[in-house]
Amino acid sequence: MLLIIIVVGYFDTKDPVFYQTRVGKHQKPFTLIKFRTMAPDTISVATHLVSHSSITRFGTILRKMKLDELPQLINVLKGEMSLVGPRPCLFNQNRLIEERKKNGVFKVLPGITGLAQVNAIDMSTPEKLAIWDKRMIDSMSMRNYFTYIIQTVIGKGSGDNIKEI
Repeated sequence: MLLIIIVVGYFDTKDPVFYQTRVGKHQKPFTLIKFRTMAPDTISVATHLVSHSSITRFGTILRKMKLDELPQLINVLKGEMSLVGPRPCLFNQNRLIEERKKNGVFKVLPGITGLAQVNAIDMSTPEKLAIWDKRMIDSMSMRNYFTYIIQTVIGKGSGDNIKEI
């Protein structure tokens, strides 16, 4: 399946794998790996600030099925991320970084999914997101960890909001 995504992604964008520096545990930078879902020349900002027209047709499919996140399993294996945790933000998302600092969110590894994601809370509402991230951290248990994974796999949550232009 990964090979199919890479081949189709190559024909879609000529560069199917996307690398981006994100904020990790203790605010240390790490390189996030994803399948590319936007045109290669899209500016490097939070998804909710990007025009819907920047997303490719194949990217729309990958996002809907959440397959664009699969390469982040490499980040998990490298110890840079967890399956469950707060979604890693960009270093230019200053409001979110400040809110997460206030709430102690950076004391844990960022994750592929979490409480905010399965409840359709994205990075467009930094204060709310940081509160939900803290709530997840404070109530984390094995049961919750696997519940968030299962909810993500079955499609709960909507992913990041994208501007319609």
